[in-house]
Amino acid sequence: MLTGKKITVGIAGGIAAYKAAELVSGLVKNGADVRVVMTASAREFIQPLTFSALSGNTVYTDMFDSSHRYGVTHIELAQNADLLVVAPATANIIAKAANGIADDLLSTIILAANIPVMICPAMNTVMYNNPVVQQNIEKLCQLGCRIVGPNSGILACGAKGPGRMSEPREILQAIKRFFAPDLAGVNILVSAGPTREPLDPVRYLTNRSSGKMGYNLARAAAERGGNVVLVSGPVNLPPPAGVELIKVETAEQMRRAMLDNFSAADIVLKAAAVADYRPKHAAGEKIKKNDDAVALQLVKNPDILAELGQLKKHQILVGFAAETGNIQEYARKKLEQKNLDMIVANNVSEEGAGFDVDTNIVTIIYRNGDMKKLPRMSKYAVAQSILDEVTAYRSERFGK
Repeated sequence: MLTGKKITVGIAGGIAAYKAAELVSGLVKNGADVRVVMTASAREFIQPLTFSALSGNTVYTDMFDSSHRYGVTHIELAQNADLLVVAPATANIIAKAANGIADDLLSTIILAANIPVMICPAMNTVMYNNPVVQQNIEKLCQLGCRIVGPNSGILACGAKGPGRMSEPREILQAIKRFFAPDLAGVNILVSAGPTREPLDPVRYLTNRSSGKMGYNLARAAAERGGNVVLVSGPVNLPPPAGVELIKVETAEQMRRAMLDNFSAADIVLKAAAVADYRPKHAAGEKIKKNDDAVALQLVKNPDILAELGQLKKHQILVGFAAETGNIQEYARKKLEQKNLDMIVANNVSEEGAGFDVDTNIVTIIYRNGDMKKLPRMSKYAVAQSILDEVTAYRSERFGK
């Protein structure tokens, strides 16, 4: 599958550097031409000779080493390749990449890269959860980098939590998926963001949804080859590349757009936070302030997800449950009532999982009662994990 592909692997200085040996070996066994770049810190954990033997190529460590056969090493390694993979990617190299710092060979290669870049974070849990690190990861996502992992588990320092580098087989699978997208030709319908229900010409009812989860789902699905239609409420986000964007404002407008595109969809990811109620009457002119209390009469909006569940035939339908308590109980009830294939639940009152943040902590619940809890991850990484589960479920159910 990787025959003839040129892959540059960058190894930064963390204990997970030893895992990179298995990754390089796996890439070579799958036919890739691998060239390895190591930072000075990485060489404290594992020797370049290991990677030279595994890859069959020179290992690059010094930007000014004249013995390299390339005239401008960092340009050659950054541009004459099909993919740049950084594994492990420490907090330090992530910060450099996110902020344009180029003070060694690997950081210079990342800055000079005009090829796709895959980042595999690995660090202490507290470091990974640091808001600065999360902002840097989110910035790399916005710049187009693919993020793989991290996993959650016991780390070398004894801490337990997110920060453990994805296993080499998982990174290898992500690389294979990059070159042979697993959603190629699949029609995917995503909803994102809030809805706005007008009260008068200048006021409306809405919620705190930023749309980030839905937009990351649409982006990740498009990167994996899907034909993506994104129905979006009002958000302050750039549209993902390669996605058909349909802008809506009210719940009824979102309902109509989802129904119009539902029959052609193979996978539906209903991540929008649709307003449950709307004003019964919207004033034609601005409501003036006075000394009297104002009574606002509300009526229910249509339940879009339940309606889609009733119409479902060949589609895989995934719902989202943003709760503040009894998460699993409410999510399971919603899954059953709305005829979903799976539901993604999170506690929006939990730090790192609420509205308008760049991370999420979710539990994926299936119809058969199985659950998969994910650690705190960037919303892009969560999106990729959700799509991993959806594609596996679809393959099991339909053999696709």
